[in-house]
Amino acid sequence: MPVLPSLKDHSMLQAIAEGNERAFNDLFQLYHQHLGGFVFSATRSHELTEEIIQDVFVKVWEERAALPAVRNFSAYLFIVTRNQTLNAIRKSARMKQQQQQAMLHFTLADDREQAPADNYYALLDNAVEQLPLQQKKVFRLRQQGLKNSDVALRLNLSVNSVKKYQQLAVQAIARFIRSGLLSETIILICLFF
Repeated sequence: MPVLPSLKDHSMLQAIAEGNERAFNDLFQLYHQHLGGFVFSATRSHELTEEIIQDVFVKVWEERAALPAVRNFSAYLFIVTRNQTLNAIRKSARMKQQQQQAMLHFTLADDREQAPADNYYALLDNAVEQLPLQQKKVFRLRQQGLKNSDVALRLNLSVNSVKKYQQLAVQAIARFIRSGLLSETIILICLFF
């Protein structure tokens, strides 16, 4: 837990609860740099840190009516900040995974246009067969349209394990297809020259 300044004047919380924007601004000035340092150490992103700190103080403002009942404001603020940071990191990880899957989709679509369909699907099947067993199972179940939670139940895995196996499978398949198409291109060039 970062060392936060202690709020000596509980009347500031009462004023904020009553809608005093100046008191809220004073509170922001007192805490935002300390919280920003903590958040940045977790995210390593200035943009994400600013966004999280804004979200924290928006949440404090929205829930201001409950502030007078808070006994240890520094601990309360740290918990709100920690939760906002974890939520932002999870959201960022989900977006990254979706981007990787979209890239695979577009890579596969581009490759499909460049290679005959039979060769492409044979290459894809071969790529899936090369995967380690758990990655192969997860990939096939996800291709059938099952959600991560359903795959986790079927394979007796955690949802995080399913996500990781899917991510690894997608990356391995993309590498395999790229290298396979490159090999086909080289063979064709050698045949014609």
